[in-house]
Amino acid sequence: MAEASCPASAAQRIPLTEAHGREDPRESCGVLELDRVLGGGLVAGSLILLGGEPGIGKSTLLLQVASLVATGGGSVLYVCGEESPAQVGLRARRIGATSEGVDLMPETDIAAVESAVRADPPALLVVDSVQTAFDPELSGAPGSVGQVRAAAARLMRIAKDLGVTTVLVGHVTKEGSIAGPRVLEHMVDTVLYFEGDRDQAFRVVRAVKNRFGPVSEIGMFEMAEEGLVPVGDPSSLLLGTRASAVPGSVAMAAMEGSRPLLVEVQALVTPSYLQVPRRLSTGIESARLLQVIAVLERRAGLSFAGHDVHVSIAGGVKVLEPAVDLPLAVALASALADRVVPLDVVAFGEVALTGVVRPAPHASLRVREATRQGLGRIVATLPDGFVTADGVRRSEVSSVADLAALLR
Repeated sequence: MAEASCPASAAQRIPLTEAHGREDPRESCGVLELDRVLGGGLVAGSLILLGGEPGIGKSTLLLQVASLVATGGGSVLYVCGEESPAQVGLRARRIGATSEGVDLMPETDIAAVESAVRADPPALLVVDSVQTAFDPELSGAPGSVGQVRAAAARLMRIAKDLGVTTVLVGHVTKEGSIAGPRVLEHMVDTVLYFEGDRDQAFRVVRAVKNRFGPVSEIGMFEMAEEGLVPVGDPSSLLLGTRASAVPGSVAMAAMEGSRPLLVEVQALVTPSYLQVPRRLSTGIESARLLQVIAVLERRAGLSFAGHDVHVSIAGGVKVLEPAVDLPLAVALASALADRVVPLDVVAFGEVALTGVVRPAPHASLRVREATRQGLGRIVATLPDGFVTADGVRRSEVSSVADLAALLR
């Protein structure tokens, strides 16, 4: 009996050394801070997911981008599934984003959107939001797992087949993840998160995935009457309110992608009237706060028993890197002792469980940004051979036991 022959595969093997690609051309979206996050601009045919809490400014930012792209000569199709064209028009006039070349399409049927795009492909397609889109060939309500996946898949085919840059708006749940299936994040080329407190003026756009550029880059914006205004020098704005030294406040030189950023770490330690004292944090991971408190109690002889502890990053900014350990420890020690840290001090460094302060990466960029803002005393563990500029003082901190010398 003859063996059944296996069908020949159409796929071919290509040696890695012969796999040559081309650099994807980029077009500026007109907003420099967003170009920075995207890695230099928009890539034709890319699929971008912009997530954030409702009302944080996603639609406002994309209306501004659409207007600027149209001003540069590109056509834009804005699919408004959540708002009527009249509502979108009112917002556009309020922020001055009324350029010719932006067409609104009040549609949630993704098949109708696909037909319109294939008939007349725009340079930029915005779908606001992907949770409202539905595929008529599938059952299920808009926003369900199957519908969101199907809508994103059809939009991905449009983007790749026609070379249309496509931006999807996705809402974020209370847990901080984009509503709908997490597989949506794997289907797109770039995932951007819109962060910030609606009660604060500052907004941060953070890249958590980018096939065409670096991740962890951020763009800073300030919400104003005319919309979202890019912040070119966020360090000076975030530290601008520090008029005098107070206990529990210290400046930190953080790194967000390739950008050094100065932020203010604040701590408040007060007697507790509860059986279990509270440990609350804003802008800093709760687990990191608990770990730093434990290290200070064990390695520095400080006691937070019977005290409520509140910590925050001023301005609504989030700092997730380990280099926040040392400034957090300095702020906590200052608040507990009710002694101030001098205004010219800037700190950064990771604190180990042994109490040892480890060097943070990109020390030269952090120090350069601190000195540019007039902070002349560096509190950190710096690499061997590190040279500071004239007039900059170094306070080497090898462990958390050395923190008492910083307070006055």
